[in-house]
Amino acid sequence: MFFLQRAAPSNPSSLAYLFGCGGKGHAIAVDVHAEDVEWFLQQAAQQAVKIDYVIDTHIHADHVSGGRELAQRCGGEYCLHESSTPQFAFTALKDGQVLTIGNVTAQVLHTPGHTADSICLLVSDVRRSAEPWFLLSGHTLFVGSAGRPDLRGEEERMGGLLHDSLFNKLLTLPDHVEIFPGAQAGSVCGAGISGKPSSTIAFERRFNTALLTDKAAFVAAILADLPPQPEGMVEIIRRNVSGT
Repeated sequence: MFFLQRAAPSNPSSLAYLFGCGGKGHAIAVDVHAEDVEWFLQQAAQQAVKIDYVIDTHIHADHVSGGRELAQRCGGEYCLHESSTPQFAFTALKDGQVLTIGNVTAQVLHTPGHTADSICLLVSDVRRSAEPWFLLSGHTLFVGSAGRPDLRGEEERMGGLLHDSLFNKLLTLPDHVEIFPGAQAGSVCGAGISGKPSSTIAFERRFNTALLTDKAAFVAAILADLPPQPEGMVEIIRRNVSGT
C-alpha cells in the first residue's frame, strides 16, 4: 500500500488523501481541493497508479472541491454518499459498501452529523490483514475534537446524529485503528482541533474531551463552542452543489 496525506497550499488546515495498491496500480483520492488537481495527477503518475475513485466525504462548506474535475481528467468515478444532492451526476455510495482497489479495500461508513451526507472510509490492506488499518474520518471525528453540526441548520438534531455516528460506529472500531481526519488545527469545521494530523481510536476514545457519552451533554457542549462559519461558505456550497 502507498499512502499520501496532503495539506492544501492555500488552506493548510484542510487535509486530502491519495492511497491505494501500488503493486496492482489502483488508487482512491479523497477530499481533493480545486487547487490541488494537478498535484494528484502528478502523484498518481509517480506512483504509476490509476485513480479509480475520487471521493468527497461530504459536500464541503470550507473549500471548493476539485474532486469532480480530477475524476473527469483521470477517468475515475466521482463519488458521494447516496444522500447527497448535487446538481450533476455522481456515483452514489451506500453505507457498508466496499471499494476494492488491488489489495486494498475501503468500506464506506455513513456518519451523518457534520452534514447529512457525511461518510468515513475504513481501509484495510488485505496482504497484511483483513482487519481495518486506518479510518479516513472526514469531518466527523477530528484529533481532539468532532465536527460541527450547525452549518446546514437543524443543529440540535444534527448534533444528535453526530453523537450516534461517533458512539455507535466510529468508537466501536478496534483500538489499533489509526485516524486520519479531513482537517487539522486552524480549521473552523470544529473547535479545538489538534495540529497533529493523525491519532488512533483508542487515544481519541480516552482523551478527546469532545466525546461526551451523554447525548444531551454532548450536543450542548459542541453547540456552545462553535468557531466562526467558514469564510465565503454560501458561495463555496453553491459551487460544490452546482459543480461550477
